[in-house]
Amino acid sequence: MDATIQAKVDQWRNGNYDADTKASIEELIKNNPTELTDSFYRSLEFGTGGLRGIMGVGSNRMNKYTVGMATQGFSNYLKASFPNTEIKVAIAHDSRNNSRFFAETTANVFAANGIKVYLFEALRPTPELSFSIRHLGCQGGVVCTASHNPKEYNGYKAYWNDGGQLVPPHDKNVIKEVEKIASVDEVKWSGGEANITLIGAEMDAAYRKMVKSLSVYPDVIARQKDLKIVYTPIHGTGIKLVPDVLADFGFTNVTIVQEQSEPNGNFPTVNYPNPEEADAMALGLEKAKEIDADILLGTDPDADRVGIGVKDSNGNWVLMNGNQTAVLAFNYMIEARKAKGLAQPNDMVVKTIVTTELIDEIARRNNISCYNVLTGFKWIAELIKEKEGKENYVIGGEESYGLMIGPQLRDKDAVSAVALLCEMAAYEKDKGRSLYQKLIDLYVQYGFFKEHLISITKKGMDGQQQIAAMMEGYRSNPPKTINGSAVVQLLDYELQQGKNLQTGEEWKIELPKSNVLQFILADGSKISARPSGTEPKIKFYFSVSTQLPDSAAFAAKEAELDTKIKGIISDMKL
Repeated sequence: MDATIQAKVDQWRNGNYDADTKASIEELIKNNPTELTDSFYRSLEFGTGGLRGIMGVGSNRMNKYTVGMATQGFSNYLKASFPNTEIKVAIAHDSRNNSRFFAETTANVFAANGIKVYLFEALRPTPELSFSIRHLGCQGGVVCTASHNPKEYNGYKAYWNDGGQLVPPHDKNVIKEVEKIASVDEVKWSGGEANITLIGAEMDAAYRKMVKSLSVYPDVIARQKDLKIVYTPIHGTGIKLVPDVLADFGFTNVTIVQEQSEPNGNFPTVNYPNPEEADAMALGLEKAKEIDADILLGTDPDADRVGIGVKDSNGNWVLMNGNQTAVLAFNYMIEARKAKGLAQPNDMVVKTIVTTELIDEIARRNNISCYNVLTGFKWIAELIKEKEGKENYVIGGEESYGLMIGPQLRDKDAVSAVALLCEMAAYEKDKGRSLYQKLIDLYVQYGFFKEHLISITKKGMDGQQQIAAMMEGYRSNPPKTINGSAVVQLLDYELQQGKNLQTGEEWKIELPKSNVLQFILADGSKISARPSGTEPKIKFYFSVSTQLPDSAAFAAKEAELDTKIKGIISDMKL
């Protein structure tokens, strides 16, 4: 075994760790050396979503000690960043196994460091944590969740005083503070219990009031209050707020998928508790068909992602992808605000660089600024902060099923998104149409954009090296053509450089560094390669487009675009 890894293992075997932890390490040494290496070969790092990892013993696992050390480092950084201030943090957690334990561990360490802690009394959606940081005037916050990851995972999302997740320099600085802690003996584990205040119902009421204020057409809901809604929380936190928020909006005909209504960290009815997966939405789809619903909605365990299902033109149920849902939501907020006289000349919308360019086109034609940021809602939050007082944020979103409506919180929010998507369905129904028909009409009006995503998983230390080698190959030797179309631009977000491969012209990309590459083809197609910051995966995003003359041509044009995407994947040997 590598000497560095061995030293870490020995530190845990001989240090001030509990007996169960030490026994688990001995078991790994004896019976599973590969797992032992993976558990200790590195320390968990803040990626795009803070700490996230498999639960277990070791420096590369989510456990009491990695959570405690992260919290001690975060405490030290907060105290250095806000001297002579009473520092306050808010803490929430989802329905995962150990989430309550990790939240209480986090609360105890903050409190032992003299920090005032507002700890939610029980599980709550992540967006409510973001809202509560702003509402309570906190300097930071934490939610213990691994979002949509498999049940073996848990995580720790760290937030700053704006209610957004940590961005540079804070994320790296917190890591530096964590790395300064040489031993778990330096963590203040207990002694500040008086600094912890439990919160719950009052914060729920304030958050619900904020969500209700986002409604644009309450008069339409009053007419369509019996819209048939099916909702599944997929064993997560959405059950705490989504039904209440739908009632606040005025909807009276909501069916909850009972098999998935109870919070449960084992997610017994699904392989992955992720509304991006058809499998996770299958029970909801069954119920929607059974009662002939108007719309199906599902949220992930921490209720920051939402997936929807609607009926197509032939009455068949289809699950919309994140890009399609975002297009409908962005367009609705732009159109509805105009129609209601709420639009401001300085309105802006924000999306990520891998989210559909149909949104850019809709914004351009409506004379609204559309900004593109790196993947992750923390960058949307950062841009809002940067533009505050100069531009008016309306909506932000990303292809991975995330939406954030209005500026009163700073992370993606599936709770408010569910309410607004139901309002949108009611608005279309009031006109005798469906959301699906609205989407096709937008394709006719603005152009038909189709996106596809594939994720390639490479586990462990070897997997990381393979992903790094793949990115280096694309970076140093980009393809000249893909699927018969010339690669005209290479955008390298790590080097912050764009290059026209035909003319040699280069320009600076004005975004923070990120390990993302994009190929822009002569035919307008766009391919993005991005290793995940939180999972052992590399993701490839494909975007192709064409004109749609009318809705009757949709099936033929969609087949054309599907063929093009398959050709790109085949040519890239993915």
